[in-house]
Amino acid sequence: MDKYRLRDNFDAIIQRVEAARIKRSEHHIVQIVAVTKYVGTEEIQALYELGQRAFGESRVQDLKAKSEALADLPIEWHFIGRLQKNKINHLIDLEPWLMQSLDSYELALALDKRLDAKGKKMDCLLQINSAKEETKAGVMPEAAYDEYLKIIENTKYINLCGVMTIGAHTEDRAIIKKSFETTYKIFESLKPHGAEICSMGMSNDFELAIECGSNMVRIGSLFF
Repeated sequence: MDKYRLRDNFDAIIQRVEAARIKRSEHHIVQIVAVTKYVGTEEIQALYELGQRAFGESRVQDLKAKSEALADLPIEWHFIGRLQKNKINHLIDLEPWLMQSLDSYELALALDKRLDAKGKKMDCLLQINSAKEETKAGVMPEAAYDEYLKIIENTKYINLCGVMTIGAHTEDRAIIKKSFETTYKIFESLKPHGAEICSMGMSNDFELAIECGSNMVRIGSLFF
C-alpha cells in the first residue's frame, strides 16, 4: 500500500475522531485501535511509523504470526475476535495488552483456570450483545451488570477493565445509536467496579459511538 495514501487516511480518521470527541466533550479522550486482520506486517509497520500504537486482531493464529514478526516494535496488541476454548493457551502465551471479546461467564472461568496454571494475568473487556442479535457473541444487556460482577468475584487472574460492543447490524442509525446507548449505560453503572474502557464503534459508525460515550474505537477498512 502507498504510504502517502495511508498517511492521508490516518490523518482523516484522526480529524473525524477529534470532531466527534469534541462534540461529546473537550475533556473526552478516545483511543484508536487499528484493526489489521486483512493486512500484512508491512502495513502495520508503516502505520506504526505514522504514530499508531494499538492494533487489533481477531484470530489467535494471525495475532501470533504478526506479533512475532513485529516483536521488535512495542506494539499494544488487542484481541478482538471470538475465542475458542482450544485456543486459550495460545492467546495467553501471546500476552495481549487487552482481550476485548470476553463473551461469557463460562469463557471467563475457562480463561482464569488456564491463566492460573500459567501464572499470568490478563486485562479483558466484557462483550455485550447490545442489539440482541443471534449472529453476535456477548452477554445480553440485562444480564451484563450481574455477569461482570460475577466474573470479578469468581476469577483471580482476569482484570476486567470495561465493556465492548459491536453496533447493531443495520442501516438504521437510530437502532445503531440505541445499541451504543444501551452499552454506555451499562458501562456507567460499572464504573464503581473499575470499568474504565467503553470500546464501541468501527469504521462505519465510530463517530456515532463516540458521541454516545465510547472511549475506544476499532477501525480497519478506513485505514487501508
